[in-house]
Amino acid sequence: MDQMLYDDLSSAISTSGLVSMIVSLLCVVLSWWALQNLKLDLIIRYPKSPQGRLLHLLLAIVLGHFVAGFLLDYLSWSGQIRNMF
Repeated sequence: MDQMLYDDLSSAISTSGLVSMIVSLLCVVLSWWALQNLKLDLIIRYPKSPQGRLLHLLLAIVLGHFVAGFLLDYLSWSGQIRNMF
């Protein structure tokens, strides 16, 4: 009985981790795509340089992280409401 409970819990944690990773990566990719429209040459001296591209990537990661956090929190909150009724 304990082994079955452990397996179910382990499976749920693994699924949650996988969903979190996929959502985070998708949000970073969407952020990268959205930032393509940003005119970085107004802020950065050489936007096509390695430093400019790295800054673009870091901005996409930060923005994607915040968006993914919001989406995962929203998913968690909706699950809590579903369990309330």
